Amino acid sequence: METTNTTEPVIHVRNMTKIYQIGDIEVPALRGVDLDVYPGEMVAIMGPSGSGKSTLMNMIGCLDSPSSGEYILDGQMVSELRDDDLAAVRNKKIGFVFQKYNLLPRANALENVELPLRYSNDISAMRERATAALQRVGLENRMTHKPNELSGGQQQRVAIARAIVNQPAIILADEPTGNLDTKSGQEILDLLKDLNLRLGTTVVIVTHDSHIAAQTQRTVRLLDGLVVDGEGMA
Repeated sequence: METTNTTEPVIHVRNMTKIYQIGDIEVPALRGVDLDVYPGEMVAIMGPSGSGKSTLMNMIGCLDSPSSGEYILDGQMVSELRDDDLAAVRNKKIGFVFQKYNLLPRANALENVELPLRYSNDISAMRERATAALQRVGLENRMTHKPNELSGGQQQRVAIARAIVNQPAIILADEPTGNLDTKSGQEILDLLKDLNLRLGTTVVIVTHDSHIAAQTQRTVRLLDGLVVDGEGMA
C-alpha cells in the first residue's frame, strides 16, 4: 500500500526477524516484519497468542535486539546505538505502559512517577513535573497512596503518568487494559486517546481486544511472526 504521508516515520522497521534459541531448537518469533508508524498516529497491533506482537513491542521499545533486519527510531539506526544510548532512548523518547502496571509496591504514586526522572538524573523541578503528570491523569488526590491502596484502573493511571513524565514522543502500551474491567479499560483507552489528540503523542497499543483496536486510527495484524492484514506501512 503506497503511503501518501509526506513526513518521515518515527518507527521504521524493515524485514525484522527474531529467533529464540531453546536448546538445540530455533524458534522464530518474527519472520520478516515491515512496519511504519508516523508521528501522531495511534496504532493497534493485534494477533493471537504466539503471533509475535509482544516480541515486536519489545523490539520497537529497544528492550531486546532483533536477529536481523533494519530498525530506525526517530531517524536513528537502532543497531548503531551503544547500551547507554539505548538506555537514554528508552528513558527520554519512549514511555512504557504494561498490563501488570510494574509499580514499586513500597513507593507512593508520586514517587513511582518520579522514577524516570531519577534514572535520567533530571531532577530539576522533579516533584512539580511528577505532580503535573498525575494531575493530567486525574490522580491529584491520590498522590500519596501506595499501589495496594489504589484500584487497578488507578494503578494503570499512575503507570501512564510515569510513562509521560519525561514527555516522550512515543507511548508503547502492551495490553494496557488486560487486567481491568470494561469501564476501567475504556477510561484508560480514553486517556491514551486524549494524550494522542491533545499532545500529539504517538501511541502504539498491543491488544487482543477488537473493541480497543477499533478505536485507534489503524490496526496492524500479526500471525506467525508476519504482518498479515492492516498494512504495516500507512
